[in-house]
Amino acid sequence: MTGHTTENDQVIPPMPERTPKALRAAIAEHAPVLLPDFDRHWKRAIASSADTFNLPPVPAFMAFWWGEYALARDPELDAHVHDLEIRASESTDGAEARALLEEASKIRHRVRKLEPGE
Repeated sequence: MTGHTTENDQVIPPMPERTPKALRAAIAEHAPVLLPDFDRHWKRAIASSADTFNLPPVPAFMAFWWGEYALARDPELDAHVHDLEIRASESTDGAEARALLEEASKIRHRVRKLEPGE
């Protein structure tokens, strides 16, 4: 799989296979700053699943980290989302803050729908 290039000639790596192992490898290669949190969260998700004999923590873990990696692999998009969230937190206008958070949320939901290779 090859990445795609943005209009600023930035190469965005493709999304990995949708498995914890592949996602971890992609994070390690392209967004290593996320790796300690990913590993801690993974250990909690697995421990919770083992304790309860219930698997929902694993799909929830994958959904969350799929989106986090999708943003982190694209520094411009990541910065845009974080800017929206910061501006919302600093806004004194409730409607403006809500609109900014809705825009950030739409982006986060959109990237979670990306498929492997995209």
